[in-house]
Amino acid sequence: MSKPKSPRALKDNEAKAVARNLRVSPQKLNLVAQLIRGKKVASALADLEFSRKRIAHDVKKTLESAIANAENNHDLDVDDLVVAEAHVGKGIVMKRFHARARGRAGRIEKPFSHLTIVVREVDAEAAKSKSAA
Repeated sequence: MSKPKSPRALKDNEAKAVARNLRVSPQKLNLVAQLIRGKKVASALADLEFSRKRIAHDVKKTLESAIANAENNHDLDVDDLVVAEAHVGKGIVMKRFHARARGRAGRIEKPFSHLTIVVREVDAEAAKSKSAA
């Protein structure tokens, strides 16, 4: 006998993807995540494609994974998807030391972060009326 299956955390019109242990500070990753929050996925992908930030490539891969999850696992329409959430979490921090003058040491921290992207399917009519207002 097994335990009962846990209910789905997201709504039926949502899908998500998580990228863990990205080698960038959460502050820098949040700048890129801020770029795509609330946008339609086609616009968000275009923004990430031409962003000059190094981590934008990994964010784009995560967004594409969320879109694929929505399409294949939850039968959502790709054209109506919007980036509902893009939040950044803190991961581990590697500590390193750098030799300094007079026998001292300078501490270097190499932070990691986690990225969660949730895409939501919105009605085409609701999206048009929202953009027109």
